[in-house]
Amino acid sequence: MRRHLFTSESVTEGHPDKMADQISDAILDAIYEKDPNGRVACETVVTTGIAFVAGEITTSCYIEIPQIVRETIRNIGYVEPEHGFAYRTCGVATAIQAQSPDIALGVDRGGAGDQGMMFGYATNETPEFMPLPIMLAHHLSKRLAEVRKQRLVDYLRPDGKTQVTVEYHDGHAARLEAVVVSAHHKAGVSLAKIRSDMKRLVMEPVVPKHWLDRRTKVFVNPTGRFEVGGPMGDTGLTGRKIIMDTYGGIIGHGGGAFSGKDPTKVDRSAAYMARYVAKNLVAAGVAEKCEIQLAYAIGVAEPVSIMVNTHGTGRLSDQSLVKLIRELFDLTPAGIIRTLKLRRPIYLKTAAYGHFGRDGNGFTWEELDRVDEIKRAARHH
Repeated sequence: MRRHLFTSESVTEGHPDKMADQISDAILDAIYEKDPNGRVACETVVTTGIAFVAGEITTSCYIEIPQIVRETIRNIGYVEPEHGFAYRTCGVATAIQAQSPDIALGVDRGGAGDQGMMFGYATNETPEFMPLPIMLAHHLSKRLAEVRKQRLVDYLRPDGKTQVTVEYHDGHAARLEAVVVSAHHKAGVSLAKIRSDMKRLVMEPVVPKHWLDRRTKVFVNPTGRFEVGGPMGDTGLTGRKIIMDTYGGIIGHGGGAFSGKDPTKVDRSAAYMARYVAKNLVAAGVAEKCEIQLAYAIGVAEPVSIMVNTHGTGRLSDQSLVKLIRELFDLTPAGIIRTLKLRRPIYLKTAAYGHFGRDGNGFTWEELDRVDEIKRAARHH
């Protein structure tokens, strides 16, 4: 039997990098509420006492960026100066310009807003068609935030990180090797109390018992203390959590971030489309795992390449699946935006706990509405 370990991490919405992602996407949503044709490429930096927003925005509407920044920080939970960062007292600076006219030339005629390659993936190892390590890590992070927001304990602060290591046997998840929870907390709370509470309130409700055994290692605040967190502990930057935003590192990544980018940027929209295609293929039973790469040239509508890798689990050859994808899916930027209804203010909720494996209104790339069509087409390949 072949055994291997694989680890993925997640962070809470109060992690400084995720704060930056949420601010960038909150600005995108505010523009899309008024101007669905706005062009947005918005980056945020957060550090002690200041949030700085920069980027290229071309829009017919006006939005009050400092107000949006402060409201986003408030909703995340940085409300008191003692947190080291607070929405009322932090500085907000902006440096915004219009989209480059050279880029606009290609986008205006329906071409891709940049070159690059994007990956999508699906696997049948979880109900969400996502890899187990990243899904469990996200569930732990989300639960850690819920415990804070519901005040089940009174000492948690918004920052936090989780990590899950899964042991695979012959490519199938078998058990958990390690679980890590790092919880941002106020001063003066004993480590013993934090460890006991986090196991009881965060881990036990989230991690199914059948994945655990006596060899599973559990780490809570392994340095012993996590009092300084958020932007006071680390500078946060949009687009620095691209692996936890996607599949936890289990497949390739083109390097492009999502948050703060409108869907003419294929970094975002083509990655969503690749997930949509891969998930529907796996749900249709043509493969147990499916990795898709799409690549684009700036100003050109059709992808310059499509790659499919079913990691040996496909009922059809990978080449046949490429043909099937080309027949069934419009992979031009305009086609992707139309198929997934992307010109809407749906992006802030994607900016924490991953863009994939999610449910709820707006996550159109998670819908399984092409399964029957794929099954019919597969019979002819």
